Amino acid sequence: MQIFDSHVDTPSQLIRLRDIGIDNRYGHVDFPKLKRGGVGGSFFALYTPPEMAPDAATRYALEMISAVYDAVDANSDLAALAFSPEEAAENAKNGLFSVFIGMENGAPIQQSLSLLRTFYRLGVSYMTLTHNGDNAIADSAAEGKRWHGLSPFGKEVIAEMNELGMMIDLSHASDETFWDCIRLSQAPVVATHSCCRALCGHRRNLTDEMLRALGEADGYVGINFCPSFLSDRFATDPADAALLDEGDRVEAAFIADPADPERVRAWEQMQDRLETIWRPGVREVVDHIDHAVELAGIDHVGIGSDYDGILVAPAGLENVSKLGLVFDEMLRRGYDAEQVEKVAGKNLLEVMERVKQKSYTF
Repeated sequence: MQIFDSHVDTPSQLIRLRDIGIDNRYGHVDFPKLKRGGVGGSFFALYTPPEMAPDAATRYALEMISAVYDAVDANSDLAALAFSPEEAAENAKNGLFSVFIGMENGAPIQQSLSLLRTFYRLGVSYMTLTHNGDNAIADSAAEGKRWHGLSPFGKEVIAEMNELGMMIDLSHASDETFWDCIRLSQAPVVATHSCCRALCGHRRNLTDEMLRALGEADGYVGINFCPSFLSDRFATDPADAALLDEGDRVEAAFIADPADPERVRAWEQMQDRLETIWRPGVREVVDHIDHAVELAGIDHVGIGSDYDGILVAPAGLENVSKLGLVFDEMLRRGYDAEQVEKVAGKNLLEVMERVKQKSYTF
């Protein structure tokens, strides 16, 4: 069994001067850890912050996609790019990890379908419409006040992504945006890194109705490992909450100047400190898998860890090398091997294929 993860934020880490060809003490994802974890492929997401101006977001996305290509070229004995499930299968035959590319936040396409097509041609297989801010395409879960769902341009984007065979990712979307896309998309939609609102009340999580709709639309949800989305108990202790706030500040300083040794050291020390707070773990991750399977169906659930994009990982799942523990827990709960294989990655590859089958090709 090979694992396929629908969302990691490793491209921004590449920009921060991290070599993912070696086993890093800090950082969730690198090629040695992926190999130890039995991971066959992951979607590397090009994340652009919502506060970035449009031109800056486009440039930054292009810098990240270039860094991804460079990292793959530098580790061609370990990894290769993949733009389809068939290419992932060929990579697996050659003993190579598959790097898929996604884009988190549609801001880099500005208000241009031509730019959307350009990013698709560069290998971007899905686009998360929003991040933590409303944009020119749609409203986000964090705000949700600009358009009350998709903008007029956003409706054009949905139609174009259907034509391209590019997956529409509704993680971070507002509830109204979600339902607009369910109604308008002619292809299955996905939520690459989301959890269940019935188990944790965060507004980023999916309601039971949304989970059912994803299943009925032949779509997919990848369960997120962010502790804030897994458990309402996380960060309720005042000392834990204060440490997380401090961690945010330390990380922001590091991101602003990742070449500064003092800021690197402070960030590394913070990683150790954050692992002392209470965090949900493997059981909570599988609780969300159980709930999603119950509502969306066993063919529509996977994992979208959000590794390298979360300040601290769940207890016992501190980096990608430990992903197998999730599937061990599923087996303990009575899932059979075929069901585990689906959640581990088969469902992700199959929804990608279903979306492509509804498209035209260049």
